[in-house]
Parts: sequence; structure tokens; C-alpha cells
Amino acid sequence: MSIVVDSVSKRFGDFVALDDVSLEVRDGSLTALLGPSGGGKSTLLRVIAGLEQPDAGRVLIGGADATFEPPQRRGVGFVFQHYAAFKHMTVRKNVAFGLTIRKRPKAEIDARVDELLRLVHLEGFANRYPAQLSGGQRQRMALARALAVQPRVLLLDEPFGALDATVRKELRAWLRRLHDEVHVTTVFVTHDQEEAMEVAEQIVVLNDGVIEQVGSPRDLYERPANEFVMRFIGPVAPLGERWLRPHDVEIILEPVRGAVEATIDRVIHLGFEVRVELSLGDGDSTWVQTTRGRAEELELDEDQTVWLRPAEERAMEPEPA
Repeated sequence: MSIVVDSVSKRFGDFVALDDVSLEVRDGSLTALLGPSGGGKSTLLRVIAGLEQPDAGRVLIGGADATFEPPQRRGVGFVFQHYAAFKHMTVRKNVAFGLTIRKRPKAEIDARVDELLRLVHLEGFANRYPAQLSGGQRQRMALARALAVQPRVLLLDEPFGALDATVRKELRAWLRRLHDEVHVTTVFVTHDQEEAMEVAEQIVVLNDGVIEQVGSPRDLYERPANEFVMRFIGPVAPLGERWLRPHDVEIILEPVRGAVEATIDRVIHLGFEVRVELSLGDGDSTWVQTTRGRAEELELDEDQTVWLRPAEERAMEPEPA
């Protein structure tokens, strides 16, 4: 089910959370809302869900105007960061809750719950209580509960934010596989660039209540619309008046036209990758990402004078102050 956000604005007192935001999310896609804290991502998600009313603009779901529809009539499943589980209910009853209050037949509820527990790999935990599950298991239970009522749209607000790094990485891969199976239009909020790049088909970068850029992970990384996106999506290395990706800077041992002189401060070996930290002549610092083989070939060492030049034309000029 497609989602269209048309010229939506939202204020909280004097704070502008969303400023004339427009966005299209195609049917069956997996979209990340990415940005710094206070950028407007969770507010946009809540406006789509109907948990917040916009001050201006419209929200269309499946082509129908849902701007003033209550959340329960939008066909939306919502998963919060902190699970919101019913502690006194078993996993099975938690997943069945939405179907139970809709008074669906018991046989239908049982079949749907069994299907979902298999889908989220919790079939062996049906009779446990939330307190007896790990954080990752509780989040999978929350996703199953949201999917039980067969929502047209699934909205996830920082779904893995409360989990440790290892579990987050496992669940990112799992969410992508789950989406490939259920194909429900999914929008999730995250401030984690790696999470958005790994999971989403489309990324929406928000900052100060406006959309900076919308595109695929590769588009945003290789063709950022502005300096904010360049610096927010992936690592950057300043070189003179330009910003480049650290793997797009070449270290050479002799001065050539267009190269910048630098002094090596540290050479950090990280397996196949080598990170070289350098000082530029103007006192600024930068770094270069190279391979172990290239570093050994150049015999890089601390206090060595080298020259840096763009390996490819992927530089971005800084925006005027």
C-alpha cells in the first residue's frame, strides 16, 4: 500500500518539527527515515500513523486521504522501541491480542498466530511470558503482534534502539528477510546510518524538519545532494576546500599537480584495511582509508611526508557559511 505525504507541517509550540514535508513511499517498499535527534523522523512516522495530526498538509494511504482518520482505521501496524508488551500475557496471547479484540473466530486466530510464530522463529516460545524472552525475542514478538491484523502499512519507531550492537545486527538482517516474505509497505525510523544503508531500499534523510534527500543507499553515498548528507551518510575526509570519502583519497610519495602535502600522524592496521591519520599544512587533520598491500608498498610510517590527491572525482565543495 503506497503512502503519500503532501506538504505536511507540524509545530509543537515554537518548535517546527516538520516544515512543508512531501514524500512518496511506494507499495511494498522498505523505507528508512534517517537523521539526527530532533530532525523530525519520529514526528513524520507518527503523522503517518495518525498518532499526531499535521497543522497543514495531507497523508494519503493507498490513494485515500487518511489525514483525519484515527489510527485504528488506517490499517497501520506500529512497533515501538520498547515493545509495549502485555507482561501478564504469554507470547501467544500477545500476538493474538489484535485479533482477539476484533472478535475473530478462534480457529482463525490460532492458525494466524501459529503462522506468525513460525515466521518470526518463536514457535518454541509460545507459552513463555515477555520477561522470559531476550530483547531480540521480545522485539520479534512485537513485530508478529503488529503483523497479526494484516496491516496495510508497518511502521517501526527505532525498533532496535534498545538492543545491544550484536543483536541489532542480527535483527537488521532478519527484518530484511522478513520483509522479503511478507511484502508489506514498511517505514522505519533510525538514527543509525549503517542500519539504514543495510536494510532499506529507500532512505529519507531528515534534518531540522525538512527532507535533505531521498534515494537509494548507493545514491546517497555516492551522489549526496549537499554537504549535510555527505557528512551524515558515511565517513568523510577534508582535503583543502573539499570533502571526499576517505577511500577516494590516494596517498603518493612525490608531489604532483593538484596534490596536497601532508604528514602522517598514525598508521592504524585494521586487518585488510589500513587507516592513515594525517595533518595538513594548514593545521587541519584528515584521514585516508587504504589497503594493507598499498600501505606496505608505500612503506607508510609516522612523521612521513606524503601527498594526497583525489582518486576519483567524488569531491564536494563545502557550502558557504
